[in-house]
Amino acid sequence: MATGTEPSSATGATGVHSAARAAIPARHLRTDRWWLAPAGTAAGLLAFIVYSTWRAFANADYYHAPYVSPFYSPCLAENCETMRGGPNWEIFGSWWGLSPALLILIFPLGFRLTCYYYRKAYYRGFWASPPACAVAEPHKKYTGETRFPLILQNIHRYFFYFAVLVAGVLTYDTALTFRDEHYHWGHMGLGSLVFLANIVLIWAYTISCHSCRHIVGGRLRHFSKHPVRYRLWGWVGKLNERHMLLAWSSLISVALADFYVFLLASGAFEDPRFF
Repeated sequence: MATGTEPSSATGATGVHSAARAAIPARHLRTDRWWLAPAGTAAGLLAFIVYSTWRAFANADYYHAPYVSPFYSPCLAENCETMRGGPNWEIFGSWWGLSPALLILIFPLGFRLTCYYYRKAYYRGFWASPPACAVAEPHKKYTGETRFPLILQNIHRYFFYFAVLVAGVLTYDTALTFRDEHYHWGHMGLGSLVFLANIVLIWAYTISCHSCRHIVGGRLRHFSKHPVRYRLWGWVGKLNERHMLLAWSSLISVALADFYVFLLASGAFEDPRFF
């Protein structure tokens, strides 16, 4: 008796329509609004891409003593604004005429671009690979991350090391926010709280990374012989459970920290001082 789910006999069919799969006429059996999640993800990532691209190429309004935008720190070019006691490292001379943000953003961008969660997010949101659970993707074949350029995703662990260095610099920048506009210590403004929240989220996202978890406790045959690494591995694992939340929270916080500096530097807002 025919059930309507006999394997398809169509020649050349691939994916869910291949001869080895049940011949279900519908592309999927989900009745919920499954498209909301990938659409929302794509919209959120696209908004950040547009904003960060504008700010990276602007080369203006990124420093207002004592605050420096995380998009421009550390500042590695000679054309950087002078930041007293700030992260000014003139590695690139006068020949560099573009925005100094382009010299540093490659590292946090590379870390996030190759992050396991973000890979899932933009694969689904932009490439529909797959668009959602139990929803077939439109592509006829799947090669995974075995070919160029996706094979470069394997360098995520190396971007992790650079991300730690950048987070260290941003921690230093956060400490500098406890000065006033005359570089005197012992002061705190609203920007100090903005930077504090940002650096906490940046560190939480960075150490919740799968690469960090592997570095801390990976390749150990006997946890009992490495109690300190085992405990660290457990802590990182707890953070790793919230890696998606931390990925979005830190993405929003770093954009807000940059936007706060932009408002101050452009004269649109005055930083409220608590003491």
